[in-house]
Amino acid sequence: MDQVKSALKTVQQTVTDGIHDLTNSDNNKKTNQQSKSSKKPAPTAKLKAIKQISIRGIPLLENVQGVKKTFNRHLHFAVVKDRDVATERDYYQSLAYTVRDHLVGRWIRTHQHHYETDGKRVYYLSMEFFMGRTLANTMVNLGIENDVDEALYELGLNIEELEEFEMDAALGNGGLGRLAACFLDSMATLGLASYGYGLRYDYGIFTQKIEDGYQNEYPDDWLRYGNPWEISRPEFLVPVQFYGKVIEENGKMKWIETEIIQAMPFDTPIPGYNNNVVNTLRLWSAKAPGKFNFQLFNAGDYIRAVSEQSLTENITRVLYPNDNFDEGKILRLKQEYFLVSASLQDIIRRFKISKTYTKTGKQPDFTHFPDKAAIQLNDTHPALSVAELMRLLIDEENFDWDQAFDITKKTIAYTNHTLLPEALERWPITMFEALLPRHLQIIKEINSRHLDLVKQKWPGDDQYCERMSIIQDEVVNMGYLSIVGSHAVNGVAQLHSDLLKSTLFKDFYQLNPEKFQNKTNGITPRRWILLCNPDLSEIIANKIGEKWITDLSQLSQLRNFITDEQFIRDVQRVKFENKQRLVSMFKNDYGVDVNPNSMFDVQIKRIHEYKRQLLNCLHIITLYNRIKDNPNTEIVPRTVIFGGKAAPGYQQAKLIIKLICNVGRTINNDPKIGGRLKVIFLENYRVSLAEKIIPAVDLSEQISLAGLEASGTGNMKMMLNGALTIGTLDGANVEMDEEVGRDNIFIFGMTVEDVDALKGKGYNSKEFYEREPELKRVLDQIRDGYFSPEDPNLFVDIIKSLLDYNDYYMLLADYAEYIKAHERAEQLFKNPIEWTKKAVLNIAASGKFSSDRTIAQYATEIWGVTPSDKKLPAPEEGRPGTKDEGEKLESTQPHIRRHDY
Repeated sequence: MDQVKSALKTVQQTVTDGIHDLTNSDNNKKTNQQSKSSKKPAPTAKLKAIKQISIRGIPLLENVQGVKKTFNRHLHFAVVKDRDVATERDYYQSLAYTVRDHLVGRWIRTHQHHYETDGKRVYYLSMEFFMGRTLANTMVNLGIENDVDEALYELGLNIEELEEFEMDAALGNGGLGRLAACFLDSMATLGLASYGYGLRYDYGIFTQKIEDGYQNEYPDDWLRYGNPWEISRPEFLVPVQFYGKVIEENGKMKWIETEIIQAMPFDTPIPGYNNNVVNTLRLWSAKAPGKFNFQLFNAGDYIRAVSEQSLTENITRVLYPNDNFDEGKILRLKQEYFLVSASLQDIIRRFKISKTYTKTGKQPDFTHFPDKAAIQLNDTHPALSVAELMRLLIDEENFDWDQAFDITKKTIAYTNHTLLPEALERWPITMFEALLPRHLQIIKEINSRHLDLVKQKWPGDDQYCERMSIIQDEVVNMGYLSIVGSHAVNGVAQLHSDLLKSTLFKDFYQLNPEKFQNKTNGITPRRWILLCNPDLSEIIANKIGEKWITDLSQLSQLRNFITDEQFIRDVQRVKFENKQRLVSMFKNDYGVDVNPNSMFDVQIKRIHEYKRQLLNCLHIITLYNRIKDNPNTEIVPRTVIFGGKAAPGYQQAKLIIKLICNVGRTINNDPKIGGRLKVIFLENYRVSLAEKIIPAVDLSEQISLAGLEASGTGNMKMMLNGALTIGTLDGANVEMDEEVGRDNIFIFGMTVEDVDALKGKGYNSKEFYEREPELKRVLDQIRDGYFSPEDPNLFVDIIKSLLDYNDYYMLLADYAEYIKAHERAEQLFKNPIEWTKKAVLNIAASGKFSSDRTIAQYATEIWGVTPSDKKLPAPEEGRPGTKDEGEKLESTQPHIRRHDY
């Protein structure tokens, strides 16, 4: 086989080369060449989409003919259709099963490997996993995208069209869940024996529709057509207890008369990149413990007969219910305990049947549990892990308190994701007493012993005990419980971690400084450039090779090509083509004509006041006024793009969406503005939409008030794809500024110290309102109904928040500097070559922000495991220790049969 020179090629190249590289067999080469020469255009008469790429050098495990054969087999036997009646969705299902076939052998092989090596396993507990779509990501990580693309083309199908039929697995609200998904990808790519644990919500985050400028929420029925990627595991069903009471019996506490709900596991494969490792995401679904009430059914009371089962299964019905009411809060707490209890029981089961004990017949020794399991809490949602692991060790495994707490602390670590005190979960004691009475006892005992240590540290100072108590004012602080019950606590950006130690958790840091660490967040380069921006990936690989895909620091080599005129123009071309694709979507979906040469100014994230989409909107209106006042002024054309969802009960955030939409309506329909300024609010922002937007971004808006954003990951994704950032010195922006240099990023506004100083001095938002004429004009327009003539008082609450309630997030204080930063960006954008050079410098500086780097640091500094670049044998290479190739069932004795899934 000839050595392939480039990792990434255009479709025309990869289709040709891929056929020749499928195998060393001359016969197969001839077969594929004949197939290539005889193929006919697709019946749809559409040209093959120029998108699919392939990473050369990866062993291609199926040739095109094999893919076609497998595809047709699944269409016939799994979907049970033929080509005469099959729909496009049926074809997607067949394609998904075809690609999943490539995972199965690797998945089984990975479990075998983990069992045989019997090393320490990492368990990542998160209430959110914002996975997005699986199909394309799997093909990229396995290196089979090119084969599948070609096979479908020969079948007259378009792979891009079929990919659109996959529902996003939107089991998260935003960055927290997407981070968890990136981490799973990196754990598999780094060869860690790891598992994600979450909940299999029947309905994910709501589907957002913008109707007359208002956000309306609809159910996200992501399982409506089934999920071809998951495997149910009813054999590992586990019981989860609620309610009941606690009694003492023979000197031991017993939790009795409980209500039991079964947790059913569903497993999703998580492939690493080009290493044959496939780890597992296990999601729990609530199932009633028994059948419906047959007596009631026979008596004719059909509704009551099944109502108990239906109410039981509500626990995993929907992602994060609105918690404005007590019922919502109870359901949320149930969800969190359901995740924790099911997961910990599963982790302990796997520990007990590990190779160390099943092959030797020894009794499990839980003193070694921390050597075999590392549990990471993704924010405070799984904080009950501390109390539940204590309960299992004391009540079920008969450990004394000190031994159990030592094991618990050594096993559990906690990641904090917010500096907002109100975002730390707190649960009323009364709710605990009813729902989890045994856990309340344990938490009280943990708190009592914790406060004894506080008193030893600060004798005679009761204020420390008052501030540091896990239970305050009849409320349990889950953040404090997480700190006390873990051996490591980390923030997710250096600034965030420093502020945790100096503000939110200052007392805890003083008590145990050795616990506190920083782990700056990262993103997986596989999804966030290789998959979503193949053309940019191609030109990068042509310059520096392929190693950057798993070692993003290699991108620093791109600095050597800043003076390479052809490379700069290639980057420009790719950005323009990505923007053109978005322009078509804007026209088709929103009826807005957009100039692809305009600056794409993008803010895509959850809609929240602290993220300050409203400040962006004030700038838009300022630009609008400038153009109206001076129609002949020379201005850089700009398309401002928003995307994001507001929490259903967050009325102020929903009002900000309405304002943005109304401002867009006014500007987009004003003939005097023309193509110089456009505003678009993208409906139903999600992972698959982000994959389309991010490659086209010119200017990335990261404008939260300094000290409030923990990290941010959208900023990293856009930087990696060649966007320049306009932002405050907040979250990971600080480290981005350090990496790329102040000349290549637009930093503005107050620092954390400036914010504190202004608050200390006494912030008065009306002073800024009176001081800045353009700002005053903008606010007056909003207040007087300029953008809402049908209801002049529509946005009065926004104006009240800024002027009457003193602008809590200090937009007005940062307004003037924000306008100046945009003016600097505009001047630079007038010089496309210089702008692109700085874009390349941003790409070159993004190496630090890989989730591979983040996970490697977690692994060595918190979990005590070592990443590996070892590639597992492929399925066709045969199971280690056997002569036969392929996956074959082996006869095993019952006493050594593995149950470690």
